[in-house]
Amino acid sequence: MEDSFLSEFKKRNYFNQCTNSDELEQLMNKNKIRAYIGFDCTSSSLHVGSLLQIMCLRLLQKYGHQPIVLLGGGTTRIGDPSGKEMTRKILSEKVIEKNIKNIEKVFKIFLKTKNKKTKPIFINNYKWLGKLNYIKFLREIGRHFTINKMLSFDSVKIRLEREQSLSYMEFNYMILQAYDFLELNKNKNCLMQIGGSDQWGNIVNGVELIKRHSDKQVFGLTTPLITLASGSKMGKSEKGAIWLDQKLLPAYDYWQFWRNTDDKDVLRFLQMFTDLSLEKIEKLKNKNINQLKIILANEATSMLHGKASAVKAEQTAKNTFEKKSVGTDLPTLVLKKKQVINGINIIDLVTSANLSNSKSEVRRMIKNKGIKINNETIESDKFSISLNNFSQENFLKLSRGKKQHVIVKII
Repeated sequence: MEDSFLSEFKKRNYFNQCTNSDELEQLMNKNKIRAYIGFDCTSSSLHVGSLLQIMCLRLLQKYGHQPIVLLGGGTTRIGDPSGKEMTRKILSEKVIEKNIKNIEKVFKIFLKTKNKKTKPIFINNYKWLGKLNYIKFLREIGRHFTINKMLSFDSVKIRLEREQSLSYMEFNYMILQAYDFLELNKNKNCLMQIGGSDQWGNIVNGVELIKRHSDKQVFGLTTPLITLASGSKMGKSEKGAIWLDQKLLPAYDYWQFWRNTDDKDVLRFLQMFTDLSLEKIEKLKNKNINQLKIILANEATSMLHGKASAVKAEQTAKNTFEKKSVGTDLPTLVLKKKQVINGINIIDLVTSANLSNSKSEVRRMIKNKGIKINNETIESDKFSISLNNFSQENFLKLSRGKKQHVIVKII
């Protein structure tokens, strides 16, 4: 039997909950539909924590359905309380608009834009939320929501149980999200909302609002919360957020993030975050775990940065780790010759290279033999870098542990 959107969605471990999966399966097998995912624009880019949702949009396109990317110009002005312990910082309208433009560029890398029937539709919900008449909204939409039910949702309940403040502004968020679904259903014939598991309550609200308001059947579908084998949340690393933006994170660092995947997560992430067929992944199962990690890193990096950047990142890693030489794609710190003539203390060099934010941490790393210059361990925190440490090409390799390296150049 041929795969359908929903069957592959389940096989790739994207599936968490669905409002009516049997009916949805039948509908999507018969017709090509529109489905949306909403993204609030609180940062200048998305990070890898949003990648699963992007992969869902790619899967929609694969089966001939059309994704709608809802950019929350309106809801970002409010702040989603789901999964949050405190009120979000309210951004200025200028910053939100700038974020929207930058985030849209990310989707244009991951999603196909040439086929009219499947190319993503980008919509900013400020288009309708910015024009709402409060009294009219309460009469037409607010009457379908009960405070009793709103208080039962985790996003609200957890904050109240912990006695953490929840503003009236945030409390309204779930109604606005439901209203988004109603607007998209009316104006774009959108029949499904997809979101993370923490959005389940908000999504169900939208499904029920549309049923009450216009007696139409729509669907909600959620993905599981992705955690790493370590238990930490997907999207962060020792060095900070793993951005889906070349300006914020170089291709090599992105490649390394996937290369450093825990052994227990590799096969799961090949299913979730690459376009490799499930049959091919099954055949790869018996490969050496490090080979699998390189395949994962190459596939994930190719998707965002292009195949050439993935190949270059792999070669840099080989040069750095296997041949003990310097890779051309490593992060670089440029110094002026006069800075080096008088010597630079190793602690100052490590912090300047952003391998640590704390001088005391660098001292601990040196004590534990965790800092190297050109693969030679630094034994003292009094060590001073001089011109003698640089090669004829005027560079050296500074390393923190086995995985973090920076090229230091002098000009």
